[in-house]
Amino acid sequence: MLYWLMKYIILGPLLRLIFRPQVEGLENVPETGPVILASNHLSFSDSIFTPLIVKRKVTFIAKAEYFVGKGIKGWLTKLFFVGSGAIPVDRSGGRAARAALDTQLTVLRSGGIAGIYPEGTRSPDGRLYRGKTGVARLALESGAPVVPMAMLNADEIQPPGQLIPNVKRVRIRFGAPLDFSRYAGLTGDRFVERAVTDEIMYELMELSGREYVDMYAQKAKSQPAVPAEPVPV
Repeated sequence: MLYWLMKYIILGPLLRLIFRPQVEGLENVPETGPVILASNHLSFSDSIFTPLIVKRKVTFIAKAEYFVGKGIKGWLTKLFFVGSGAIPVDRSGGRAARAALDTQLTVLRSGGIAGIYPEGTRSPDGRLYRGKTGVARLALESGAPVVPMAMLNADEIQPPGQLIPNVKRVRIRFGAPLDFSRYAGLTGDRFVERAVTDEIMYELMELSGREYVDMYAQKAKSQPAVPAEPVPV
């Protein structure tokens, strides 16, 4: 209930008025049935704008710590993540990846939309980084189509480390659904999972116009930043 109140009454109308979303290809998101929404990850704002413009509920996972903070800040943080449709998952320990996968599989098996950032973390410099194979395992185990979604300028609206977003029109682009049913029964095959992941990342590269880097974003964050060259989209 809170999700829909935030989306249509409390926060959604204000955000639409301020950021005036410009969306291409929204018709590529199926109106019914399980869907994996795979997006590049430029900004904290990604998790705000995605539920805002997709008509159906989109469920992301979030660190459990976001739901147990104390004081006013902790309460507001929890309110935001609950209101945006996020599900808390303990991402510490060796079973963290499996717990996240199982959570999203539950969403898909109930016919919902599971949102995922294949890069695993926000891009440190706006470029598109190597995808982790969790998105492939999710697609192969669920059989759900994958709809690639490109955030085109969220890093200009809220760059990493900036608390207050810049007022600018947000631009988002959806690609055609990707069907991986030809790989049915091959979950766990690391070569297949890498092929599926790379196909998804290629579509995100094409949609976003961002430079692709064959390195995990988490590793890139530990190295000196290399500013991305602006690419017209």
